[in-house]
Amino acid sequence: MTPPPPTSLSAAPLRFHLLASAIRPSFPPKCRPVAARNLSIRRRFRSSCAFAAHSPPPSADSQASRLQRWDTLTARFAGASNLPFLLIQLPQILLNYRNLVSGNKAALLAVPWLGMLTGLLGNMTLLSYFAKKEEAEAILVQTLGVVSIYVVLGQLAMAEAMSLPYFAAISVLVVSGLVLNFVNYFGWLHKGMWQLWEDFITVAGISVLPQVMWSTFVPFIPKSILPGTISCIIAVGVIILARLGKLSDRILKFIRSISGWTATLLFMWMPIAQMWTTYLNPDNIKGLSAFTILLGMIGNGLMIPRALFIRDLMWFSGASWASFLHGWGNLACMYYFKSISWKFFLGATLSLFIWTGIAIWRDTKAYGYSSPMISLRELVSGT
Repeated sequence: MTPPPPTSLSAAPLRFHLLASAIRPSFPPKCRPVAARNLSIRRRFRSSCAFAAHSPPPSADSQASRLQRWDTLTARFAGASNLPFLLIQLPQILLNYRNLVSGNKAALLAVPWLGMLTGLLGNMTLLSYFAKKEEAEAILVQTLGVVSIYVVLGQLAMAEAMSLPYFAAISVLVVSGLVLNFVNYFGWLHKGMWQLWEDFITVAGISVLPQVMWSTFVPFIPKSILPGTISCIIAVGVIILARLGKLSDRILKFIRSISGWTATLLFMWMPIAQMWTTYLNPDNIKGLSAFTILLGMIGNGLMIPRALFIRDLMWFSGASWASFLHGWGNLACMYYFKSISWKFFLGATLSLFIWTGIAIWRDTKAYGYSSPMISLRELVSGT
């Protein structure tokens, strides 16, 4: 997913995260099915494998097999989300290229580089979140988002639609972020260096989110940089206190999770900004691409099963929000204003709701639960 500026739907919404680690070798090979990183999932796997090692009943083997198949499928679904996210950004890149070749640099002024930069920061933050958890499919999605936005920013710099010094600074950020995440993914990075990077993206996320939310409602509220400035000062102060050891372990754990949530909330704010813009100027809905919105809905929908399977509330919240509000919600607005046909809207509606229902049902069956509410309760509680 390569996100657009906060008030645009021209790019993909969210993308997200986590894979499986091998279960300890002391378990029998046939009992090494699904190695999810979530601690509660690993506990269930270990207990089922230990039970299977002593005359396993057919039901235990059957459940382990279902978990393994569902683990593999959800990972493939998350990996497949790269295709719609790639297709979303390619038209913009190709259009910019044609305008550059023809010498029509003024056309690129319509692409706001600050909005693209916001999306890049969101992708970079989520990339670090997923790299830390070693979720390969989500890492690929976020890396694709970072690279595609960087290509667009490079085109804007070539068209002089953004300052070269700004682009140079962004280039350093992108290269450093990709290298650090790659090195950390393979365990080659010093822990202190990674903490510095996490502190940086935490401050950046906390600073950008309230500023974007404030800017959405300008000119109904005064234009100001105070929200971002105040949030930045608070974030820096909290990071300093954390480094000085003045905060409890519980607060430290919360701070380490903030960066991922701020990026997710930033992406979740985009459909609200778009709907607010549509409410103010209904005629603008004709300028939205239903195909682009549909691709974003598909990409995020493909990640819902994986997020549910590994019990990652942040990923599930972001992917579901983007699918139902950013995707289906905006398609509903387009249908209301007669910008798309009822057949298109009905097909998208049925596909999304049926897909989500199947994902929840399959997850419930894979874990052997009697009700989908148990899976959803574990998702919320993290157990």
